[in-house]
Amino acid sequence: MKKIKVLIIDDSAVVRQTLKEILSSDPDIEIMGVAPDPFVAAEKIKENVPDVITLDVEMPRMDGITFLKKLMAQHPLPVVICSSLAKAGSETALKALDYGACEIIAKPRLGTRQFLEESRIGVCEAVRAAAHVRVKPRREMPFAVAPKLTADAILPQPTSHAMIETTEKVIVVGASTGGTDAIRVFLEAMPLDAPGIVIVQHMPEHFTRAFANRLNGLCTVSVKEAENDDTIIRGRVLIAPGDKHTLLKRSGARYYVETREGPLVSRHRPSVDVLFRSAARYAGKNAIGVIMTGMGDDGAKGLLEMKKAGAYTIAQDEASCVVFGMPKEAIKLGAVDKVADLDSISRMVLGHA
Repeated sequence: MKKIKVLIIDDSAVVRQTLKEILSSDPDIEIMGVAPDPFVAAEKIKENVPDVITLDVEMPRMDGITFLKKLMAQHPLPVVICSSLAKAGSETALKALDYGACEIIAKPRLGTRQFLEESRIGVCEAVRAAAHVRVKPRREMPFAVAPKLTADAILPQPTSHAMIETTEKVIVVGASTGGTDAIRVFLEAMPLDAPGIVIVQHMPEHFTRAFANRLNGLCTVSVKEAENDDTIIRGRVLIAPGDKHTLLKRSGARYYVETREGPLVSRHRPSVDVLFRSAARYAGKNAIGVIMTGMGDDGAKGLLEMKKAGAYTIAQDEASCVVFGMPKEAIKLGAVDKVADLDSISRMVLGHA
């Protein structure tokens, strides 16, 4: 099997060495080079093109965002941002996602080496995921792996169908790699009176609020980061907060969300499987489930539970996905009523609602 060639770009020698040690410990990853800034990196890319680049944002001579923008316009490659700006400057990191970055690793300003070593599995999985991304021009591991938990860790499986169908629908959406842009396209097509929407997009803590605020400025519907006990109403979109599971609940005629701590489910927190299971349990036929672009299988089992509970389910098609992982797994399980391209999903959801 061909190894994933990685180029590390970071002005810190400690970070470069730490990332090199971590990624080299994965048998499927090979470090093809390191660079202290984008100018050195550009020369290395001329000699040998990597499969994935890890990129810092704050660097001398040229910042990472400028380099990313130039790279995606001239020679698009999968890029994983590894930056201490992730928490303090989330808008900058969101701009990186807009310019085409595949994944974000939010490193702290202090204790970076320890943080990266403790995040070994996540760092390697981010690079693995990026290697599968189809980048478009912009206009077995040698270390212990934690068990992959299912939604059972957060919420029991539905024991029966939810309540009878009502006229009020609720939409739940799950996405990962490539999802920030897919969600934007989906929500920009939603009218002011669209059914209430809850979304899980795999993002680190502190990113989701900036992401929601950005969407709120672009869309007709209202978009906000979900808070515990937020009511799901027409014209409102709730984005699951990073590092917290988000569940759909119902009390009488009122739908609302619950945000809670808990273990990683399908290696994620928030997990799409958790949201979808809660929708199957508490909304049943009243729900519409949408699974979008993303690496892995988070959401596939939950979408199947939704379908069995009577919900209408949609998967994004391969051609419009950045990574056809999550939708593909859901389709394989028989969890999907309809497969559609990204531009058609909003119309299809509104037609069914």
